[in-house]
Amino acid sequence: MIFLIAILLGLVQGLCEFLPVSSSGHLFLISKLTSDAVGENYFGSFFTVMLHVATLIAVLFVYREQVLSILRHPIQKLTLHLIIATLPTVAFALILKKFDALDNWLDEGNFVGVSFLLTAIFLTVSEFLTRRRKPTKSIKTMRWTDALVIGGMQAIGVLPGVSRSGSTIAGALGMRLDRKSAADFSFLMSIPAILGGLVLELYKMIKAPAFDVDFTFGAAMILAMLVAAISGYFAVRFMIRLITKKGLLGFAIYTGALGIIVLILQLTKTLGFGFTPFGG
Repeated sequence: MIFLIAILLGLVQGLCEFLPVSSSGHLFLISKLTSDAVGENYFGSFFTVMLHVATLIAVLFVYREQVLSILRHPIQKLTLHLIIATLPTVAFALILKKFDALDNWLDEGNFVGVSFLLTAIFLTVSEFLTRRRKPTKSIKTMRWTDALVIGGMQAIGVLPGVSRSGSTIAGALGMRLDRKSAADFSFLMSIPAILGGLVLELYKMIKAPAFDVDFTFGAAMILAMLVAAISGYFAVRFMIRLITKKGLLGFAIYTGALGIIVLILQLTKTLGFGFTPFGG
């Protein structure tokens, strides 16, 4: 059962990290559904971060030419824009860590239903704007202010249930980047974001180890990472083609419907977690 759940988590992470539906939100829901089988905290935050590392490998492979270009010539416009776009996320994450009560409240899933609805709103608004206005920018012609706004949208994606890729692609489309550039910049932004999350998680483990890694857990994690990397590769390729040719409205409908369902489940406490007002 542990290995089956690990495969499921890896598949969900690989697909949902790059499709605009929120991997963190889906992983949270699956953890609630499978808690009776493996325990509430068996697959903890470190496991989730390692799944993100697996999807990072997928991004690095798909965008290997751009990444190699940055490594060979770090002083370039794209590097600056990626740094600027990462700053709001770092600032927001540090602020959350300063307010432990708020951070714990979010981790308990109180905001998941609302976050899915926020993702749906972002995608719908971006599609509306894109269909009314022609894109005027690409990655090469975007400005630092565009990167800052897109980075702000990525910071919102820190909230559990808000899609990082969905919010950043929506932000890029809102700043009138063409669809291909919006997808490319969003996925390139995931590289420093995932690396930052890994560093923070490793720091927490060194400071206060939360669990002992046994053979079963380690094998399950490696299996899940393999599934996440493979599915993530195909998800990136699929998403690039999809956003260029079709758009995001279908994902907006899905996340909106899911958000309503989750809110109903929260209000009825069907999955063992509800909606508790912050401070309540």
